[in-house]
Amino acid sequence: MPFTLTSERGFTTITGRYKGVPVSIISIGMGYPNADFFVREVRECLNGDMVVVRLGSCGGLIDVPVGSVVVPKASIAVTRNYDFDFVTGKSDEPPYRTSKPVLADSIVHDALVKSLKHTRPPTITTPIVDHTLNASADSFYSSQGRQTSFPDHNADLIDRLMSKHKDLATFEMETFHILHLASCWRPEAHEATKDAPPLSRDATAPSIYPAHPPSTQSDIPDVTTSAIGHQPLRPPPRIRAAAAQMVFASRTSQDFISPQEVATIEAWTGRAVLEALVGLAIEPDRLHEEKGSVWEIKSDGRDETMPR
Repeated sequence: MPFTLTSERGFTTITGRYKGVPVSIISIGMGYPNADFFVREVRECLNGDMVVVRLGSCGGLIDVPVGSVVVPKASIAVTRNYDFDFVTGKSDEPPYRTSKPVLADSIVHDALVKSLKHTRPPTITTPIVDHTLNASADSFYSSQGRQTSFPDHNADLIDRLMSKHKDLATFEMETFHILHLASCWRPEAHEATKDAPPLSRDATAPSIYPAHPPSTQSDIPDVTTSAIGHQPLRPPPRIRAAAAQMVFASRTSQDFISPQEVATIEAWTGRAVLEALVGLAIEPDRLHEEKGSVWEIKSDGRDETMPR
């Protein structure tokens, strides 16, 4: 039975095993700040390697039907430029800034594409699009080119982005930040940290099912060591990340996906992501220690672990 925790922050975590492999599904909500909470805090709780797949909705910028699934090779950040004069529109600064692309992990990317193709039900005919570019924005509105009563100066934003990035296919709000943190994390930074991160306090009135403590591991793990023997990992641990994005709205045709289609697409892609994750080869000593964790299996009063 999976362990489920809903925190006061609004995150819902479902942790268990899929085909014997320890995995977690975490609903983090929307935007860079929530993605930042997720990656940083999970990284501090796990030793060894960490693999992340962002599965969620997006807006389509290319001519594909809603319900299509896009697996981007890279992502750019599109952010509002707070130095621009949005009141008068007179400024030497551009109203929006774009970053350089950050790459998804190529192995995880390819595993996602393969799994999506292998698990696609025959009733689903929408395409799987890969090796495209994603744009992650810091707003659902202004930096995605949506018009409101605010003077956002974004009427030509999408056209300018598409002109500069010919392979741009999707807009959403999380992928870039996850890929960025994965690409720049180094275990040396953890070793240099003198103070433990503020993770020792329990959530305020959390909703937990089953009703038992989530873990008996009292110490924050050394993320740079192996679960077996706690020896320094060589090569050092890393974060590998990629994304699968479901097109819920088309910015070209203005079509929107139906609730029935959402349920069908989510069931398929959710299974595909799990299949891709458990198919990745990770050495046992590069996984988080199971004893005392939520993944520990107890039978007849004895601790047992299920092999991967």
